[in-house]
Amino acid sequence: MPERSDRDYLAYVHTRVAGLRRTAFLLCGDSHQADDFVQETLTKLYARWPRIGRVDNVDAYVHTMLVRVFLDDRRRGWWKVRLLTGPPEPPPAEGNPEDGPVVRAALAKLPPRQQAVLVLRYLCDKPVREVAELLRCSEGTVKSQTAHGLTRLRALLGVSDLEPAVSPTRW
Repeated sequence: MPERSDRDYLAYVHTRVAGLRRTAFLLCGDSHQADDFVQETLTKLYARWPRIGRVDNVDAYVHTMLVRVFLDDRRRGWWKVRLLTGPPEPPPAEGNPEDGPVVRAALAKLPPRQQAVLVLRYLCDKPVREVAELLRCSEGTVKSQTAHGLTRLRALLGVSDLEPAVSPTRW
């Protein structure tokens, strides 16, 4: 790769890595695993960087890659060996209510696609259309996954169906 491309890649990564880490953490709930997801995503991006000029929206492309890494990890997660036997580390103390242990635990009980849809829609404030593009599915699928995920999340959190929809300000 020419040196100019490396500089462009590094500039892109430095401006986006914090947002990617936040999205990855919201998807998986573990800061170390989030770092692994971001690292895998950025490694794949580096390999594709020379052809990235053909992509219309690089941010959407990278977010799609990140969500795919998360979903792939969940699909093949059954064979992983757990190295730590102690309690998990507490979530980072950033003061974000959506990082709370109760919500994090409830999100972790959802199927991966529902979890990804809820995180992208409500915690990353992405519109239905963009979530559909990121997950490579229809807008109707995003809406149904959102509805099913919210219903299950409300049940897990003990929130009545009569209350308003779950939103980032409530978490």
